[in-house]
Amino acid sequence: MSTMGDDAGDLLALSPDEILARVRFDSAGLVPAIAQDSTSRQVLMLAWMNEEAFRATMTTRRATYFSRSRQRLWVKGETSGNSQQVVQLRLDCDGDAVLLLVEQQGSACHTGEQSCFDVGGADVR
Repeated sequence: MSTMGDDAGDLLALSPDEILARVRFDSAGLVPAIAQDSTSRQVLMLAWMNEEAFRATMTTRRATYFSRSRQRLWVKGETSGNSQQVVQLRLDCDGDAVLLLVEQQGSACHTGEQSCFDVGGADVR
């Protein structure tokens, strides 16, 4: 695992407070989090994190998100067994989006697909 600790690289080497100082949460206290397979680089899913989910993810290295529909934290795989171990965490240039590079166990999508982006879609060329 990289421990570069700068905006261009993995931030997991920094303390949660150091990273949270860089995150720009929206007015609801959330930031979008994109999960990407650390090996294949396939985009797996988009979810949301609040500060508590962010801290839990950093502490446990298990992807933890905030469910907007249930209004509570959920650890990816807590009921399905399809977990995400976080290998690397990055922020975009503005700090308003999170990228989690993960080791995915099982499918990422609740439909059973490997990726939420494998379902349907159209080529827009």
